[in-house]
Formats: sequence, structure tokens, C-alpha cells
Amino acid sequence: MNAEQPLGSVIQGSLSQGLEVRLHPDICVEEMRVGKFLVVQGVRSRFFCMLTDVALGTASARILANPPDPTNTFLQEVIAGTGTYGTINLTPMLMFTPQPELKFQEPSHPVKAQKKRTSQLTAAGSFQAQTSSAIELLPVKTIPSHFSQVFDASERDFRAVFGWEDDPHRRNFAIGQPIDMEVPICLDLDRFVERSNGVFGKSGTGKSFLTRLLLSGIIRKQAAVNLIFDMHSEYGWEAAREGKHFSTVKGLRQLFPGQVQIYTLDPESTKRRGVRDAQELYISYDQIDVEDLMLVRQELNLSEASLENAIILRNEFGKSWISRLLAMSNGEIQEFCETKMGSKSSIMALQRKLNRLDELKYIRNTCPLNYVGQILESLEAGKHVVVEFGSQSNMLSYMLATNVIARRIHASYVRKAEQFLQSKNVSDRPQQLVITIEEAHRFLDPSTVRQTIFGTIAREMRKYFVTLLVVDQRPSGIDPEVMSQIGTRITALLNDEKDIEAIFTGVAGAQSLRAVLAKLDSKQQALILGHAVPMPVVVRTRPYDETFYAEIGDVPWDELPTSVVCKAAEAAKADLGF
Repeated sequence: MNAEQPLGSVIQGSLSQGLEVRLHPDICVEEMRVGKFLVVQGVRSRFFCMLTDVALGTASARILANPPDPTNTFLQEVIAGTGTYGTINLTPMLMFTPQPELKFQEPSHPVKAQKKRTSQLTAAGSFQAQTSSAIELLPVKTIPSHFSQVFDASERDFRAVFGWEDDPHRRNFAIGQPIDMEVPICLDLDRFVERSNGVFGKSGTGKSFLTRLLLSGIIRKQAAVNLIFDMHSEYGWEAAREGKHFSTVKGLRQLFPGQVQIYTLDPESTKRRGVRDAQELYISYDQIDVEDLMLVRQELNLSEASLENAIILRNEFGKSWISRLLAMSNGEIQEFCETKMGSKSSIMALQRKLNRLDELKYIRNTCPLNYVGQILESLEAGKHVVVEFGSQSNMLSYMLATNVIARRIHASYVRKAEQFLQSKNVSDRPQQLVITIEEAHRFLDPSTVRQTIFGTIAREMRKYFVTLLVVDQRPSGIDPEVMSQIGTRITALLNDEKDIEAIFTGVAGAQSLRAVLAKLDSKQQALILGHAVPMPVVVRTRPYDETFYAEIGDVPWDELPTSVVCKAAEAAKADLGF
């Protein structure tokens, strides 16, 4: 469709409820699809809008009472556009007022008024000649006047709002394209990584592919370092692609061999998959704290009394409390309870249930090496770390290891951040870290969010340079306070009303966006809204295929534009108020 051809006229609306537009007679209503990006040219400003609803209207109830015969196409064509017409609802998201501002004074003579109005519309349209760098996009605080014309968004409009991937001044990454145009939609990765983010969608909608795209963009643009807890071994090395015929997709290690390091909790499984240079990772009993057991209390069937007695044991024996407990006899437990006021039955139940930890391949009584320290060294060196679980991908295993590792790494980042804030030396600034977790609702549900390190990270935002990328199919299971802190939400199709409601927690104008989300295709479409994009937008996500592999590449840091390389230092100075 010609972007310069008007589609319709604004006939009514409000700032809170959006605009109603009557389509022109020559515009087919079937070409109007929910999620389209349209622009409205007002007298003074240009409004960037999302199409949120499509409807049919009639000029007279008599037409509905006596509709034309289906075979009488002539009569249908006669009344089309006058007796029958299409309407669309638009939600304005951003506006732009060309500079210098146009001042409109209505002449008393009606002919002169019309000429004045026409000349101003022409002047307002001069925005097309301005470069996107000269455009200041503003929040919508007004609406266009009656009969303002609506247009399809042009490539220039998309560039003005979402930028372009090769912008030398920003770390932009193309995540996809609009549903009806071949124009890239870009995320601002600097804004993306400074807050926690989420990838949501029901099973089979492509969450893993979306996550791979995002992680690849962060690595390619050097926006942050990644720590990925890969529950199903999908991100580090090659994984199977869904479909009738078996095929595989490349993992991050294959796309960025010099920048991604794989650690494995199941070395045998990792070797069977063809990964030869993965580093082994083990966790010892003295690294497990009571807070970690609180997270997996349901998986271990631990009672409140058992956890209270675990605190007594920890206070008495320190870090080695689990090893001491597992080695205690019934008599020693009895003696301990008599002197420390513990409950024998609760401690014996705790001992019995903690024996299940021996089933986990990566658990050791003691570890000769500081494996978490090795992960920290890799992150400090700018390497991106993927932690594979292999056959140890059950929820007990995944939740325990993820919480133990993330808690220790976060503690290290807190110390580094405090040192940086004290010294104000840019060289002391920790590298921005993004931690990716799957099945996020198990870590962030209202009953456990206070006991997990991930709840702490989500609430702290970028205070200590650590943020989350949560991947989940049940956002309704995540604590509402945490959801309100999610900066950017990339959402594929969801059907459950509770999940849809959770996505829009803390989002203005959520009612109109709910209809957009409900109409997404089940594959390769997503609604993006939040901190990393100027306005909500529906995209056809970028294919994760051979073309993408060739475009993303493994580009050394010194080959990136100088302005991008200096971005981290500039951000550090801004954080300190320099």
C-alpha cells in the first residue's frame, strides 16, 4: 500500500480511549490488521499510533435490517463507503512537532481559513525531509483534531521511532520487522541491559529462539556479559529445531567461539553432544545455605520446622553444617537437641530428605577448586558463560544450582560496585551482567521471591550492575512487584487471561494492548513494549537461520565503532554524575 495515500479520517476519540478513524471508501478493511503501525498528521504534530481494533459500521439501521442480496454485487458497491464503511481504533504512542512550531490562527473568512489550514498541513508534512537525528519524540499529551488524515507508516517513520542497526552512536539490534513491512525494528541494547527483562509466551511459540536472538545481540554489540543457566542445553551448543524434519540450530559457542565459555554440571552428557572444551562445574555442601533450601523446600518436601532447625545447625557448625548433619548418628542428634534446644524429629527428617542431594551428579562433600570463582574470572575477562545441566535438568537440580551460583556471583558484584562508588574510578566499574533463567516463576513466585537472590536482583534493578533476563510461559506465577520492575517485555502468544493480565502489570493503556497480544500468530510474532523501545510494537521476529549466522558473526571488540567502545566509560561517568 502507498504510504502517501490517506487511509481514513479521525472522526472522534479521546486521549484516554484512543482515536476512532473512518476508512476512506477505496480502502479495504481487510488490509487493516491489529498491531499495524500508523501515523496521524495533525495540524501541528504528527502522531505515531498502533492499530488496536477493527470494526464495521453502517449509516442506517435499515441496511442491517434489509441487507443486499449476496449476489447483488452492484448494490454492495453502491453503498460501500457511504452506507457501509470500516472503522479502526488507534492508540497514539508518540508525537512529533516540527520545529519551528506552527502557529495557527483561524481567519474569520471560511475560505481563507481553509487555505491557511491546507498550507499548515503541507508545512507539518515537511517532517519527511528532516533526518531522524533531528526528531525529538515526545509522550502523547494531546490528540489530533477532527478529520486529521491517517497514513500507513513509511520507512522513514520507522527509522525516526526505532532507529537503525548501524547507528554509530547507539548499540541498536534488529529484533525483527513490522508485520507488513520490510524495515528492521531495533532494540536499544544499552537501555535493554540496564534493567531486568522478560521473554514470555506459551509453549511452542519460540521463546528459546527469541532468547538466542537477544543473547546474540548482546554479545555482538558488547552491551554486557551474559551468565546463562541453560536448563535444557539449548543455548551453548547446537539444539534441535522444531518441525517434521530433524535439523539443528547453532548455539552461542558456535557463533562466538572466542567469546562464549561453556561450564557443565553433567560432563558426560555435554561430551555426548559434541562439546569437547566445556569446563566441569561442581558444588560442595559448604556452598549451600539455608536460603537455598528454602527455594527448593517444595521439591525436598521440607517443613517449616525442618528449616528452622537447619538455621540452628548452621549457627552451630557454620558452612559445614550439611556435611556434619549427614554424618550424625541418632545418638548425636539426640545430644545436639538436648544442648541446643532443637527438635529431634525435625532434624532427623531434614537429614533424611537432604540425602536426596547425593543423587545430583554435581554435588560434592568438598571441592578442590573454586568453580564459582572461575566463572567470575571468565565474566571479568568479558567472556559470556553458559552453564549446562545436561541430564541434571529436573527442577530440584536446576533451582538449587542456579540459586547457589547466582547468590555468590551477586555478592561479588555488590562488593565491586561498592568499591567503584567509593573510588569513582571508571576502571573499577563492574561489567554489566545479565543473568538468564528459565522457568522463572519457580524462582519469583510470591511465596519464595523473598528467599531467592533473583527476587533481590529484580528489585535492585541496575544498582549493582546485575540484571535478569527471565524466560517463562507462566508470567502470572511471577510476583506482581517483580513484574512491575521488568523493564522490557517481549511477549509471544498467550491464551490464559491471568498470564495476559500479568504481562501488562504497571503498563499504561493496557486494555488496548491486550487485544493486540491476543491476536498474535502462534509462531514468529511478538509484542515488544517497555524500556528498550520508544513505543509498543508488534514484530515478525528475525529468523534464527543461516542468514542470521552470517550477519551476526564473531566480530572482535576493536572492530566496533569507536563511539560504541567508549559507551561504557560514558555510562559510568553518567552514573557518578560527572
